[in-house]
Amino acid sequence: MAASQAVTQLRRGVLEHCVLALLQDEERYGYDLVTELAQAGLLASEGTIYPLLSRLRKEELVRTSWRESPSGPPRRYYSLTPQGRTALAEFTRSWTDFARAVDRMLTRKGSGS
Repeated sequence: MAASQAVTQLRRGVLEHCVLALLQDEERYGYDLVTELAQAGLLASEGTIYPLLSRLRKEELVRTSWRESPSGPPRRYYSLTPQGRTALAEFTRSWTDFARAVDRMLTRKGSGS
């Protein structure tokens, strides 16, 4: 697998939890999430985020509310549910251990390469 394919797979695997992390302190609307994820290099296409948000809503990890926008049509805002907070906390614990293990493998000295 080429490095770029591996990075794409990693992005897909963590995107859901990055969205949950962005919602942990405040509710946000979809385009705000798209912008922040794209700036962080975690989102290649805006079309990826809306199906993900819909799935998170169906899984009851996020809730939505509509609000008037000062600059156009009403916006759908997303916020974490208690289940979403639990899922994020569990992922955060697992990710920390996983990232440490990968870092250890990638920085091993004398690994024959």
